[in-house]
Amino acid sequence: MRAAIIDGKAIGAQMRAEVAEEAAELATKGWQPKLISISVGDTAAAELYVRNQQKQANSAGVEFEARNYPADTSLEQLTGILQGLNGDPRVNGIIIQRPLPDHIPVKVLQKLVHPLKDVEGMHPASIGNIVYNDLALGPCTAVAAVEILKTLPLQLEGLNVTVIGHSEIVGKPIAFLLMGLGCTVTVCHHMTRSVAMHSRAADAVFVAVGKPGLVTGQMLKPGAALIDIGINRIETPEGGKTVGDADFASCAEVAGWITPVPGGVGPVTVATLMKNAVLATRMQMDHYRDAYARTDV
Repeated sequence: MRAAIIDGKAIGAQMRAEVAEEAAELATKGWQPKLISISVGDTAAAELYVRNQQKQANSAGVEFEARNYPADTSLEQLTGILQGLNGDPRVNGIIIQRPLPDHIPVKVLQKLVHPLKDVEGMHPASIGNIVYNDLALGPCTAVAAVEILKTLPLQLEGLNVTVIGHSEIVGKPIAFLLMGLGCTVTVCHHMTRSVAMHSRAADAVFVAVGKPGLVTGQMLKPGAALIDIGINRIETPEGGKTVGDADFASCAEVAGWITPVPGGVGPVTVATLMKNAVLATRMQMDHYRDAYARTDV
């Protein structure tokens, strides 16, 4: 058996085309979707992500503005900046780029972003909505990974799924999203006694740990779907390369479907960010209409 390689670039392109249509419609109503990217200090580590987001936003009809602040910018100053952006109806989404200087806790900034402008889906309210099966602006990577599974010819109701990794913004949200779709979900983490026992019983496996080669072909049920969310940089005799958390060669011999790294979950994640931008804009348009519409006419 040789796995079918899931084309994340094609899925992302289709999503962006749909987003562009919605963005154009909103623009005709005076609500041109606009994202603001916030970076603090040395931007070298985030530059590639920002450039990619800028490119994808342009293709999706979403305005994108990158703002960089000095490394010595205080938390109080950033709080004021975010409060200003929260109150600006011309800004529809806020992205907090990582890494941040040590004196700026990323979770504090994520909580400061208004839930209606939380296009990254990192606010506690955004995460909490998933528990109640009320997905609005969900965490982009988790939503993207589940969207990929939904493109496959698998019946999700009752599907046995193993999620390897239980981070607050990827593993746990994926598990709740899948349960909301009717899947039977097992979540593995660093204290799980036999990850392979669970993964071999699964019809689909998601892995998001940050450890290259963690999942091998021997850990998969023949024909299972493997969604690899890991992004790792490794050195090879030919130079460095980017790989996932799965040993692609051995897993591709067993799995029915597999996401490549790069080119799998990544492009769909950025497309999901743009989809969130349009959804956030529509939610804000409705919010302002309901809050300020005249009722005496």
